[in-house]
Amino acid sequence: MKQVKVIIERSEDAFWAYAEQVEGVSGGGDTVEEAKHSLMESIELQKELDNWPKSLGKNYTLVFKFDTESLLNYFKGVFTHAAFERITGINQKQLQHYASGHRKPRPVQAKKIEAALHKLGNELIAVEL
Repeated sequence: MKQVKVIIERSEDAFWAYAEQVEGVSGGGDTVEEAKHSLMESIELQKELDNWPKSLGKNYTLVFKFDTESLLNYFKGVFTHAAFERITGINQKQLQHYASGHRKPRPVQAKKIEAALHKLGNELIAVEL
């Protein structure tokens, strides 16, 4: 199955989402959820207009690439900085700097956050009740 990488970024007043390798697919909104919804509408419009790449067809998955600030703000209703500290090993003050945009993480720190979320996701997938 092919992947479509969607970049999610925060500007001063909104969130923006765009497909990196598919021209004309983008969306925006006040929240990440609104930007994703707008992006999905853009995909549907491209399909209706027959502008969707034939190489992708119907079998594709969307992969969302966040900047660290947007990711931390998107998940702030789910994870506290204390929870992020527990799973990443990065202290809460540093995480707050990343979330506020005052500092950008070094690539190794960004990968540490990504790896911790993937590990948590794999653990959650394995849960049965």
